Order: sequence, then structure tokens, then C-alpha cells
Amino acid sequence: MNLQGVELTWFGHASVRIRLKDGTVLLIDPWLGDNPACPEAEYSQERVDGVFITHGHFDHVGSTLALAAEHSPQVFAIHEIAVFLEGQGVGNVVGSNKGGTVIGPGGVAATLVDAVHSSGMSSDKGIVPGGEAAGWVLAVPDGPTIYHAGDTAVFGDMSLIGELWSPDLALLPIGGHYTMGPDHAARAARLLAVPAVMPIHYGTFPILAGTPAELAAALDGSGIEMIEATAGVPI
Repeated sequence: MNLQGVELTWFGHASVRIRLKDGTVLLIDPWLGDNPACPEAEYSQERVDGVFITHGHFDHVGSTLALAAEHSPQVFAIHEIAVFLEGQGVGNVVGSNKGGTVIGPGGVAATLVDAVHSSGMSSDKGIVPGGEAAGWVLAVPDGPTIYHAGDTAVFGDMSLIGELWSPDLALLPIGGHYTMGPDHAARAARLLAVPAVMPIHYGTFPILAGTPAELAAALDGSGIEMIEATAGVPI
């Protein structure tokens, strides 16, 4: 897998850091300090320019409030989550919706796409609406296009995501129970016609029982490269 000078680091669960060639740092679903799969060395970040949130669950909004207070990044989310975050004192929030493309730090063209999941947010009033769950397609200038599916089941329009954006790498959940498992993730990868896939959202808790080995077996014969990341180790 050639990321064309872009560095990608998985923090466990669905949390990912993307560092561009110019040093710009983007985080997707940054659940850090209380994420049992995140290496302690990554609990704090030296630089954060942009944060992209797929949906409102605690393990995806994660450390956004703390990161916003420390680094003042641009924060990108579906409209309802953006309004919620602004109400929590987060500045520099960009709300959008599915099908919309925004230009983020480093010139990344970021498009919110569909996902099949829920998106309620935890608050002191209980669960409050968080719009709809989504995925992000990030097109890096002179670099790869990366699709982070968020939490989702497999759905037929993944083929349309593949047709419209031709991702170089898909980050797909495989844990099962709350998302698709390895077999359905392999089907998703085929629908996307993506050259490479990296499994996420597995192993954090025992209930997320899908494994990269099962994904690799389900991808056998497809020609799709399966990249098994180690939390905290850049690729």
C-alpha cells in the first residue's frame, strides 16, 4: 500500500491520525485517553489541525472537547453534532451533511457519505439526537483518497462510493455486534472495489470479536490487500 507520503496511525477502535506531507494533522473519531486500545503515548497530541467525526456515540466523539480546548482545530461533523459541540463551547466547528464536500486543513476535500448505524449522543440529559451516522471520504491533494466508514453495516450503495471517489484505502469496522463483522466487511470491500482495506473497530472489548485474520480469509481471492495496523505504529 503506497500512501504517497501520507502517514496514517491507528489508535485502536475507530480512532485514526492522518499526517500529511506538509505536517498537517487530521484526526478521525479521536477517542484517546479513556480508550482501552489506545497507547498511553497517544493520549495527548502535539498538533491537531482538523477533527472529523463520523457519528455521535461516545467512542467516536471521544476526546474532541479536550482536543478542541487545547489545539483549536477545525472540527467537522454532521449538522446536529456540530450544533451540539458549539453548545459545549467548541469553536471553529464546520457542520455539513451527506453528499456535501468541505475543504479542510491541508486542502483535504472531505465528503460526508452514508452509513447504516445510529448516532445518539450522551449528555447530562441522557441520550440526545445526533443526526445520522455517516462516513468520511478524505481526498488528499497529491495523495491518496481514504474512506473511513465509521460504524456501519454493509449496504449496497458502497459500490456508488467506490464509483464516485475510487478510494485508495478503506477503513472498515469488523468487530461485529454493533457493526458489520469480517464477512460483511469483505463484501463491503468488494462493493467498493478498493485496492486495500484496513480493519478498525474490533478487539477493544470482548464483544467486538471479529478479527483481521477472519477478514483476510474472507477476502481470499479478491486481490484486495488487507493491512493489519498496530495501535500507535505509523504506516
